[in-house]
Amino acid sequence: MRLRFLGTNSEQGTCPAVYETDRGTIAVQGKIVTDRTALGDAVNLADDETIVEIPKELLPYFPQG
Repeated sequence: MRLRFLGTNSEQGTCPAVYETDRGTIAVQGKIVTDRTALGDAVNLADDETIVEIPKELLPYFPQG
């Protein structure tokens, strides 16, 4: 998989960030959610998946369509 950087709201240029993949999907870089209560709210979280938190201000970097 290859990532193409779409944007961030970080002044340091680090996390959080949004990427488009060469698979036609979106990848996000954010803080891993470790709170057990929050993870308990996740629906069908598979063993190879995790939840990451990003600010709403990153939504404009998501491609439309």
